Amino acid sequence: MIPDAINKICVEYNAEDAGKIIEAYKLAAETLKGRTRHNNHPFLEHVVGVARIVSAEIGLDAQSTAAVFLHEASRQNPEVLEQYHASDTALALAAGLNKISQIKPRDTMLEADRYRKLIASYSSDPRVFIIKLADRLEVMRSLHIFPKADQARKNAETMLLYIPLAHQAGLYNIKSELEDLWLRYANPESWRAITNYLKATENDRNALVESFIKPLEATISAKGIKYHLKARTKSAYSIWKKMQVQNIPISEVYDVFAIRFIVDVPPQKEISTCWDVFALVTENYPQDERRLRQWLDRPKPNGYQSLHCTVNVSGQWVEVQIRSERMDYEAELGGAAHWSYKGVKRDVLIGDWLQRVRNLMETPDHSEYLDAAENLLQQDVFVFTPDGELRQLRAGATALDFAFDIHSNLGLKCTGGLVNGKMVSIKEPLKTGDLVEIITSKNQKPNEDWLGFVVTSKARTKIKQKLKERENALAKAGKDILDRRLKNWKMTMADDQLTALIKKYKFRTANELFGAIGEGKIDVAEIKSELQREAPAAVAVDDRPITITRKDNSGDYLEIGGSGSRSLSGVEYKLAKCCNPVYGDDVFGFVTINEGIKIHRLACPNAARLIENYPHRVQKVRWKKDAATSSSQVALKVIVDEESAVNDVLGVVSTYHALVRKLLTGSRNKRGEIEIDATIFVSSNLMLDKILAGLRKLKNVRQVARQ
Repeated sequence: MIPDAINKICVEYNAEDAGKIIEAYKLAAETLKGRTRHNNHPFLEHVVGVARIVSAEIGLDAQSTAAVFLHEASRQNPEVLEQYHASDTALALAAGLNKISQIKPRDTMLEADRYRKLIASYSSDPRVFIIKLADRLEVMRSLHIFPKADQARKNAETMLLYIPLAHQAGLYNIKSELEDLWLRYANPESWRAITNYLKATENDRNALVESFIKPLEATISAKGIKYHLKARTKSAYSIWKKMQVQNIPISEVYDVFAIRFIVDVPPQKEISTCWDVFALVTENYPQDERRLRQWLDRPKPNGYQSLHCTVNVSGQWVEVQIRSERMDYEAELGGAAHWSYKGVKRDVLIGDWLQRVRNLMETPDHSEYLDAAENLLQQDVFVFTPDGELRQLRAGATALDFAFDIHSNLGLKCTGGLVNGKMVSIKEPLKTGDLVEIITSKNQKPNEDWLGFVVTSKARTKIKQKLKERENALAKAGKDILDRRLKNWKMTMADDQLTALIKKYKFRTANELFGAIGEGKIDVAEIKSELQREAPAAVAVDDRPITITRKDNSGDYLEIGGSGSRSLSGVEYKLAKCCNPVYGDDVFGFVTINEGIKIHRLACPNAARLIENYPHRVQKVRWKKDAATSSSQVALKVIVDEESAVNDVLGVVSTYHALVRKLLTGSRNKRGEIEIDATIFVSSNLMLDKILAGLRKLKNVRQVARQ
């Protein structure tokens, strides 16, 4: 039994031609039995879809439609063609399609002209070229069933090869649909925004068309001109491209749609009638003369004929296209429409169009040729693996970027590459069409210099991750060394002493300091000397404010006012660990018996008890305005919903260049919360306030508190 889909295709042809198509279909159905697509549907669905495009949408002959089935039936086994005897032409077309199906994208260097020449060299019949475009259109319509990697590859090939070829052939409907499908997968957010906007404003456009034609109806009818109107909305891709070029939102694209006059006149009156309509339109509406375009007496090389002008209708600029019925069908369907106009045989029209396609295949007009891939090539490069797999990378990508794109381990061991058979370094920038093979060494290790020339986010992330792992391993080794030495020396190292060491050796984090010890860049004997140093306290005895300093002389100075005549010689201060004050906090001093003055925040949990029970030991303290501050330790408690929020917390802290001393993550409690205890070093309470504000803005953070 012949499926309805095949019967619908055969309706377009006479009984003899339909018999050729049915015979070819049966051969394909038998040969492709059991073969499926990515959605597990029969592969034959694809073949029938291509045949429908070739016959109903492009309007090619029965031999072309039969060739679609013969090609898919025989591409793996050409001997199958011996079973088909209905049409030599269909056999020749199928053989040509089998040849061009063997062309690999890398053979074309992803250049449309090179691809076109290869097709032409395999078959002089332009129908082969057109059937191949129909095949790609069906693939793009079904792109959602393909795996993500295949989607990206086929989408890139479509933009770089097939869209320019559809333009050259004058298949504008196919070109426009391929562009929209490309945008749908390349930039889905923009595609949704544009298509939703067009749907939302459809009624407004319809009202504008009615308003436009109303004053013209009587005068056009008086001249005896038969016509009908079409409101052609600009394609989503064309709108998107204009938005990119002009850097404007969609609401500011003023030629979103065009009004098309299609006049019904004999061939000898086509041009004069189009100019008559133009005169009537511009008499009623002001025009923008700069946008007048005419291809009436001198068609484009692909046969396109039309008259375009832009007029102002109710304060809105609208493009008006004026053409005859014949011109419109050629513009819409490339001249291969399955119809007959005013007694002109369909075969004549198709023959003329195919001759133009043949001429374009042999000698394309580059002045007219629009490179649909221009913007894409400015942003990306497309290169091939040794197996012929297409990879899409950012423009400026290097051999090392390519290695990481293939696999992280390949990137980490990459020492160079072969580009088109030539040895290159890992820094070598790649060009579209390059064939790249990676060279590795088990002794290779990433270094920070790599971050200076890689451009892809995957490469940068993996390199940073590996460098961090190495840094952590060295830091652990260095810390273990220092801990053992401190134990041998019977010494301890306070947090403020660690901060002073970080500052002395000009590191950003404690990890960097420990890493330098682990690598042997810092002798631990130096550390011992630094820890044994004690700076003298700077004190004074009079009625003026008394300057006191920390024992480590790290530069955090405070003033104590109102001391009277009491002697405070030898006084030193420490920051209380119960509240960890930082420069800029509201603080007070509390005189201890053995540890000098302890500096507490006024918001300290112990403040009320100390002030109430020991008022005579409380000193008024303020930070010196010209103090040269160093980092102070602060303890934070952060309550989050997800474990992944830990990285977000670290990101906020690093944004303000604060040092992380410790970060502990607890287990999830009954409420589903996770508690993070963090100890950081900040230079002032201003920095701390910014960090706290940043943490509170995080999506998965429920609570932030300073301890």
